[in-house]
Amino acid sequence: MGRGKGDDSHAPSLARWLTEPLCLPKIAAAPFRDPVETNVHAAGMPVIVLPGMASGDRSTALLRNSLEAAGFKPRAGGLGRNMTVSAEKFHSLETLLADAVQTEGKRAILIGWSLGGFYTRVLAQRHPEKVALVATLGTPFSGSRRANNAWRLYELLADHPVDAPPLPDDPAVKPPVLTLAFWSPVDGVVAPASARGLPGERDVAIELPFRHFEMGCSRRAVKQIIEQISSHLAAADA
Repeated sequence: MGRGKGDDSHAPSLARWLTEPLCLPKIAAAPFRDPVETNVHAAGMPVIVLPGMASGDRSTALLRNSLEAAGFKPRAGGLGRNMTVSAEKFHSLETLLADAVQTEGKRAILIGWSLGGFYTRVLAQRHPEKVALVATLGTPFSGSRRANNAWRLYELLADHPVDAPPLPDDPAVKPPVLTLAFWSPVDGVVAPASARGLPGERDVAIELPFRHFEMGCSRRAVKQIIEQISSHLAAADA
């Protein structure tokens, strides 16, 4: 079937995709920027933050530093440059999650930007007792794995098709924990519907009107992400 009026389940247009590189300076500067001020005063809950495809932990530095300023205990994923889904990297994240929970004595928040969100959702599927909340930022977990402008690059870098990763878990299955899906109507990489998910695949879909490459490094986006996470955690505990 062709794309109907209002259908946002297909990969974004080339014109929108070509605007994404405008955000690269923000990503490059992330480690050097002051933390974003929020109205959140967290009590030391551990947070693991995973970067998007072809990015490393430097790209999430502003988000992690802002989480720390808000009272969380953030940790980088330590995946190196996050190129593809890997069983070895997943196992290292399981160790990281276990250590974070044991050290802080609290369940963890998992935040995954784009490709990083696949890991967070599967971690929460397998270890729900260790996870309080999962937040994905522009992660194409729902629908076709080709409803984005990155799948060809992914297959060029990977030793497997984009829809047959080495982990058998289906990231579209909602983890049995509070699950937030941040999506953008102006995403130039991922189809909005794919990042938003269906009602049974996440608890809450939150519109974040920023480009894909700035979801984790725009100051306004970071503020909204942290405050939304804190608000939904408080509501869940009420």
